[in-house]
Amino acid sequence: MINGWHGWVGTFTGVAVITVAVLPLAALAVWVRARRRSVTGATPAWRTSLAEVGIVYGTVPWVWVIMLPGGQAGEVPGRVSLVPLRDLHAILADGATGQIVGNLLVFAALGFLAPLRFVALTSVLRILALAAGCSVLLESAQYVLRLDRVSSVDDVLLNTAGAGLAALASRRWWRTTAGASSDRPRSTPAPGSATSLTEPEPCDESLGGEGDGVGAVHVVGRPVRPKRPSPGALRHDGNHRQG
Repeated sequence: MINGWHGWVGTFTGVAVITVAVLPLAALAVWVRARRRSVTGATPAWRTSLAEVGIVYGTVPWVWVIMLPGGQAGEVPGRVSLVPLRDLHAILADGATGQIVGNLLVFAALGFLAPLRFVALTSVLRILALAAGCSVLLESAQYVLRLDRVSSVDDVLLNTAGAGLAALASRRWWRTTAGASSDRPRSTPAPGSATSLTEPEPCDESLGGEGDGVGAVHVVGRPVRPKRPSPGALRHDGNHRQG
């Protein structure tokens, strides 16, 4: 039985109940986003919308549980375990395999759905790096906020491994995601917006005729010869020079 506000938001049971209760809202969010994408012609509308909502819905509850404070939060200093596999061995010795499964599922939704939404994340190594970075941030926050939890390197390893395994499980659909991104229409230049540059033809510098003394003028690739001066103008010019 959940009692009070703390019972709803401060316990694992309360977080689980809230997660189940908001499932219809998550489905509605997928439908709304897919409809909007279908109207605008974006593809694939349903898979992209499902991936976006699924990443949030499948990750936030686990992060919420990780950040729940312990009984002595704020009273005891943060604790750190930096020896790999030591805490994992202790968990297995105690038979608490549920904790291992929980750590594997923290970023499983992110690892499974992120490559289907973001082409840049269609790589197992990138998913591992992303999950490891997010896990380190969470463990560091536990230590800084003094949540009465142990910031363990084994938790980082399990969170990262869970994301990597989930990414491998969805790898068969990665090629379809990359293909859908490459099928987006590309913009083409409007008619007349681009100008083509052509190499100018050599100008014909030969004389237009015997005694005219005027060279041919080359305009837009076509030789244009000016009119010959009239004989009277030549005689006048000659007389002027003689004078």
